[in-house]
Amino acid sequence: NVNPRLGDILQKLAPFLKMYGEYVKNFDRAMDMVNTCMQRSSPFKDVVQNIQKQEVCGNLTLQHHMLEPVQRIPRYELLLKDYLKKLPEESPDRKDAEKSLELISTAANHSNAAIRKMEKMHKLLEVYERLGGEEDIVNPANELIKEGHIQKLSAKNGTAQDRYLFL
Repeated sequence: NVNPRLGDILQKLAPFLKMYGEYVKNFDRAMDMVNTCMQRSSPFKDVVQNIQKQEVCGNLTLQHHMLEPVQRIPRYELLLKDYLKKLPEESPDRKDAEKSLELISTAANHSNAAIRKMEKMHKLLEVYERLGGEEDIVNPANELIKEGHIQKLSAKNGTAQDRYLFL
């Protein structure tokens, strides 16, 4: 009660927040799976709807509850930044809180990197499907940089030919 602290506690727990990156990375697929199951299976839909009606769910959908972990790390980061703004410079919790913010920011960056990586893979999958599955381009080392219409000039007669390029 005399000298409350947060920083030391958050500092111990912050390394575990990196696991949220895995959750975030699979979030879209999980959300699609839930939506597909809700559409295809009326027993599944009934079970989910019955659970959602419970008071403990606060009238929120399963999808809403699934979104909570995705928002958790950015929320912790914002709260800790606000805490540090209000924390006196001479506070014994200052150094621990600053270190906690650094660790939580690292976890947030890790989650954001996982999201970006999955978005890039989704773009490659879209190109792969648009090309009719001819060339297997879906590889973590590959990245779609740009796509669009170009004009190819014929070496023989200089005529322009329309092409669509994936770089």
